[in-house]
Amino acid sequence: MAVPKILVIPGSLRAKSYNVRLAALASKELTLADADVTRISLVDYPLPIYDADTAEKSGPPHNAFKLKQLMSAHQGVFIASPEYNASLTPLIKNTIDWISAVRERGDPPLAAYQNRVFALGGASPGRSGATHSLLALRQVLAVGCRRAGACGAGDGAERRARLRRDGRTDGRARGRSAQGRGAQARRYRQAHGIG
Repeated sequence: MAVPKILVIPGSLRAKSYNVRLAALASKELTLADADVTRISLVDYPLPIYDADTAEKSGPPHNAFKLKQLMSAHQGVFIASPEYNASLTPLIKNTIDWISAVRERGDPPLAAYQNRVFALGGASPGRSGATHSLLALRQVLAVGCRRAGACGAGDGAERRARLRRDGRTDGRARGRSAQGRGAQARRYRQAHGIG
């Protein structure tokens, strides 16, 4: 049975970010569910602010190519999205825009966003959690990147929980049990011919 490869991207550069902690927790849970997990930090892939003129004239920056190749090497992508002013962060949007500009060896448009599953999660101290951010991110992926089926933010796939300082969720978390997540992972692998 092939092991699914999952890329985990925290949408924040802050070391103490709730979403960096959420990405670490998701990585741990996915690893326990027998996934091959790669967690990155976007601080290691700096990109200029997206500009279509620059992209057309000079091409995408080297880090955009690296991120596109990294995303393309995984069957699933989990993005932990903070919420800034009821929307996604400029960091996430800029990263998505640059990756979408990369075309290699006759790739179709938006190749990195096709044929992979996206899962979205977010943590925020505000009353709405990161719901607004997740809705905006889902719209960008589904409409802008033509990625049907990005899950999260209101489709029954969300999990609300409080992150403790040690990176665990508190006892009030709602969502699938570990057994249920394992069954979901098995169904995913079977549906995609991975196992």
